[in-house]
Amino acid sequence: MKTIAMIPARYAASRFPGKLMQLLGDKTVIRHTYENTMATRLFDEVVVVTDSDIIFNEITQYGGYVLMSKKKHESGSDRIAEAVADLDVDIVLNVQGDEPFVSREPLEKLLKVFDDDPHHKIQVASIMKIMEDPALATDPNYVKVVVDAFMNSLLFSRSPIPYHRDKDIPPVYYEHIGVYAFRKQALMNFTSWAITPLEAIEKIECLRYLENGIPLKMVISNYMAGKIDTPEDLERAKKLL
Repeated sequence: MKTIAMIPARYAASRFPGKLMQLLGDKTVIRHTYENTMATRLFDEVVVVTDSDIIFNEITQYGGYVLMSKKKHESGSDRIAEAVADLDVDIVLNVQGDEPFVSREPLEKLLKVFDDDPHHKIQVASIMKIMEDPALATDPNYVKVVVDAFMNSLLFSRSPIPYHRDKDIPPVYYEHIGVYAFRKQALMNFTSWAITPLEAIEKIECLRYLENGIPLKMVISNYMAGKIDTPEDLERAKKLL
């Protein structure tokens, strides 16, 4: 299977504008993400897809592969679907530009989902991890996910799910890590669907798959950490670095 990693990189983030160009150590956030994805050596190609001349120049000046979006897009998935539409590729892995600590282990787990699926029943896969601090479950910046017994997603939400009604049972909260792997056709289908009601109200793009009857196969990894959504996240990432 031919596999490509695509990194959607939007400059004007609503919660933290310009976050991908913030310095983390001696490199920008987006450069960390790109170089760490390259370092996994799992992909035939690694490509940044952006709407920003600033990010375009940041990647190209260090010899990276970057494409400019031709249209305005509502989601990262829409952005990368445009970029791969005419490419001969089987699996597209979407690494969010604000995940500077991306590493081999979780991405390898995602790709293995498709290696172990010869009949192509799985269309989309993604990553989750156990939230070590239950207090973060109430933070809407952290997307939570619940799964069935087969590790298929049931729901994603910015609200705490499951709701902790029975105080005698300790809840386990899973944080959704915004890294996806798609069969190419599933990604192209995504772009042909209208934004769905839950997706619109929660601002979680993968809900569009669920609302169109396609569950995401979830894999657990506790390695990935340091997503940059807010200035506070950046300060935590600096300490982690």
